[in-house]
Amino acid sequence: MTDVQLVPWADDDLATLQRGNTPEMMTHLGGPESDEALAARHERYLRYWREGTARMFRIVIEGHPEGVGSIGYWQREIPGEEHALECGFSVESAYQGRGIATQALLGLIADARARGETGRLWAYPRVDNVGSNAICEKAGFRLDGQEEFEYPPGNWQTSNNWVYDLAEAPRA
Repeated sequence: MTDVQLVPWADDDLATLQRGNTPEMMTHLGGPESDEALAARHERYLRYWREGTARMFRIVIEGHPEGVGSIGYWQREIPGEEHALECGFSVESAYQGRGIATQALLGLIADARARGETGRLWAYPRVDNVGSNAICEKAGFRLDGQEEFEYPPGNWQTSNNWVYDLAEAPRA
């Protein structure tokens, strides 16, 4: 099993977003982003850290300190939820199928718990994104239905709603 580390998002992590901005990697997210959109997203991630409204990470494995993907969670308003978080993750194509994203997601859950988060963590992969749905299931999320979800703005898709209750005992 590959050792996975989550490294807080930093000024030089724009390259991580650029490496993942391929048609193959972005097929479930509305296609590749423009250079300007990537730069804006990178700046948002940095601002989220400064403001404490989200935690974004570079996914690092042995021999690849530059990172092989990204993962993070942020506050989200969900009707009927007092405090909810949404998460998202991406691992570059060359590193998929090794359990890296599942380990990163388990690390993200541990980070949220260590910070005292006790609400529910949500993920919204498209129903046809077999890999991301499998990762949610392997990490212990529970499928809680489907909904039409807009991401990026103007791109509607049917997504599975996966939920992980951070207040429950950690899963083995």
